[in-house]
Amino acid sequence: MPDTKLCLEALSALSGCNVESTSGASQLSPQDFVNIVNLKEFYKQEGFKELEYPSLGTLSLQDVDDLDMYSAPPALTEGPSTAGPEQSLRATVKINPQDFFHPQYDYDFTNIKDGNTKFLRGNEQYIRPCGWNRVALHVVKKYDGGDSWLGTGKDAWPVSYNGQNMDGSLGIILTHGGSPSDEPQFLDAAAASLVTGETRGRGVYSTPDIKMADKYCKKFKSKVDGKTYKVVLQNRINPARRLKCQREDVWLVYVPEGSNDVQTRALVQESIRPYGLLLKQA
Repeated sequence: MPDTKLCLEALSALSGCNVESTSGASQLSPQDFVNIVNLKEFYKQEGFKELEYPSLGTLSLQDVDDLDMYSAPPALTEGPSTAGPEQSLRATVKINPQDFFHPQYDYDFTNIKDGNTKFLRGNEQYIRPCGWNRVALHVVKKYDGGDSWLGTGKDAWPVSYNGQNMDGSLGIILTHGGSPSDEPQFLDAAAASLVTGETRGRGVYSTPDIKMADKYCKKFKSKVDGKTYKVVLQNRINPARRLKCQREDVWLVYVPEGSNDVQTRALVQESIRPYGLLLKQA
């Protein structure tokens, strides 16, 4: 496992919070982090400036490019580990590395090349994160219904990756390639796009392709070693909640118009579950 402090910096970069270690109980779970990452992107897409999250309060949706942070105005600068709002204004989150990470399932893909070898999760292609170092998150026995979602069989959920700013700005057009039972949800999403005169779906985006996530991922400069890293969350996505887009490398979890904050958060939580924190040098 990479240095624990480096992993905390990565979580800070993803969430926009100051993530610190504690020997007590973790304030947030891995699921909370994927919720925050996805909700921040969704509400930015909707034009909001802040996100209210239980136990944390108000989180700023403002983001500053890491590479520009030294030349930014003083009110927007911060320490060299992460980018975002001024560090003193960021929420502080305590996590216990012992119950948050799961080193038994760490896997270093840094020097692995899969070539033409195919892998499946839930009978769908799994593009492994070659070139990245995966830090496993402790998610086993954390959800109702068992751990089949995390497996390799037909009941497993497909793998997706979260990237920063992966939203409707990609000009994504929805397509319908699912089962007939998905038709009402798909038509709702398509109709919403037509009403607003846009070709994008309203919701949370992710990708099954690590190369796509690499293009849109978060970067941060570490205080641990002074190097710049990229960070991505590796997730499983509920196939019953996912809509495919015209671009095969983009998936959408549709958020219906009129959904309140609680409903939107619940939808994300039912749809996307994290299991790996991916790191590599930029």
